[in-house]
Amino acid sequence: MDQIKILVVDDESRMRKLVRDFLTKAGYQVVEAADGEEACATFFETKGIGLVILDVMMPKLDGYGVAQEIRKESNVPIIMLTAKSDERDELKGFELGVDEYVTKPFSPRILVARVEAVLRRSSEKDEKLVVGEIECDRNAHVVKVQGKSIELSYKEFELLTYFMLNTGVALSREKILNNVWDYDYFGDARTIDTHVKKLRSKLGDCGDYIKTIWGMGYKFEV
Repeated sequence: MDQIKILVVDDESRMRKLVRDFLTKAGYQVVEAADGEEACATFFETKGIGLVILDVMMPKLDGYGVAQEIRKESNVPIIMLTAKSDERDELKGFELGVDEYVTKPFSPRILVARVEAVLRRSSEKDEKLVVGEIECDRNAHVVKVQGKSIELSYKEFELLTYFMLNTGVALSREKILNNVWDYDYFGDARTIDTHVKKLRSKLGDCGDYIKTIWGMGYKFEV
């Protein structure tokens, strides 16, 4: 099977080398760019790029500008690297079609795990999910409840998607944590309860789809 080609864009050469070394070890082929303009040129001149890892803060053209240019022509998965985690910045990226955010500093192994997760999600055919009166467009990152769009944070969107993909399945908090937060969260599993509470509130009447299984976790069903 051909290696998946990944474009790594960062103005720091040490960061590019770190990411390249771990991705190469994981079996990927890596192409590099040192700024936003070079990233656009490389992307459109190089055939078969399967994923883009894109730093936000770069000279000449920032990561959002690069993502915007790429999205005019391609739905290739994009992972953004950012030095800060701000919900407004994340929402801006998702509006441009960014698939995932990774905050610096990060473990290269976690980045590889995120790459694998994003590639796995992008290969799934069912990008639009419908359960009861909830519609979820995974490509557009849009959720509609009873026909009206609602705003969700990134993790709320991921949590709802995971619930909808596992409708009718009893899910433990640990399993939800491992799948929605990948491998980068080592805190209290009760963080799930906080996100579920917020998600239920935003879903309105459809929040009742999320059933609590006492002593275990949750089940999503109509």
